Amino acid sequence: MDFKILKHTGRFLIIIGIQILILNQIHFSGFITPYLYPLFILLLPFNTKGYNLLLTAFFTGLVIDMFSDSLGMHASATLFMAFLRPAIINLITVKTEFEQDVEPRFEIMGAGWVFIYTLILIFIHHLSLFTLEIFRFAGYGETLLRALLSTAFSVGLILLAHILMGTQKKSKA
Repeated sequence: MDFKILKHTGRFLIIIGIQILILNQIHFSGFITPYLYPLFILLLPFNTKGYNLLLTAFFTGLVIDMFSDSLGMHASATLFMAFLRPAIINLITVKTEFEQDVEPRFEIMGAGWVFIYTLILIFIHHLSLFTLEIFRFAGYGETLLRALLSTAFSVGLILLAHILMGTQKKSKA
């Protein structure tokens, strides 16, 4: 079996497991909800085909929906984030061609680029998720505040995961 498939499957199981078993149980004052699972989509290689990216995002969100009883909201938000991912990459990247299977990581793109990339896509994810959750424009300021606070917390969590993955690779070398 291909090593890349095993790597991505293992990464998927670990990230989804942490989200379902630990992070889904955490809600800070009703406004901050930590979401790590979009990291799986963020870490897919740059050259991931559009249909594979969208199918993977939909499946990832659907798994979270099954364990969160959220009726497709996570699938929709993750799919929307994945749909915009290539445009965001083109918007913030000068380079247009990447080597085969290069992932958006600190070691390759730099910490500043990864921070901006993560911040934009996680905000898009959270804003669409919380908008779908409330499904009305009344009180949209509260939804926006919740999206901003959850984005800040989730981006911090995702950057910590990037750092931990980077130190893990360095210790193996």
